[in-house]
Amino acid sequence: MTAPSNAPAPNLPAEPEVTQALAAEFGLTADEFALTQQIMGRMPTLTELGIFSVMWSEHCSYKSSRRWLKQLPTTAPWVICGPGENAGVIDIGDGQAAIFKMESHNHPSFIEPYQGAATGVGGILRDVFTMGARPVANMNALRFGSPDHAKT
Repeated sequence: MTAPSNAPAPNLPAEPEVTQALAAEFGLTADEFALTQQIMGRMPTLTELGIFSVMWSEHCSYKSSRRWLKQLPTTAPWVICGPGENAGVIDIGDGQAAIFKMESHNHPSFIEPYQGAATGVGGILRDVFTMGARPVANMNALRFGSPDHAKT
């Protein structure tokens, strides 16, 4: 058995060199690109750069809204299950609980509003079902940026 070759397969273009400029095209800041190298102890491959860029994207990591989400209260005697991967559970008394979930699909909704919103709602319902509950109400709130911004 021969060792795998790093040469590109016939008729396939060679992968581009991973650089700060390419990382920026993938949506990573200079600090984030440096952090990928620190985490890996080497320069990431093109595929690894793509994985980091997706995981650290607005869609997955809430880059622009994380600081605001951290200001919301998440612990109290009536909080049965706080924020995490699924929906939150709040004790509403009388042996009952309410399940809440919010989803932000900033980037997909910006690119394609209807499909982005549908993906968000689907994720909300999935997470409510995951907690063993059934939805009784669903609300979609649209928020827009500053009217002075060119993209708004």
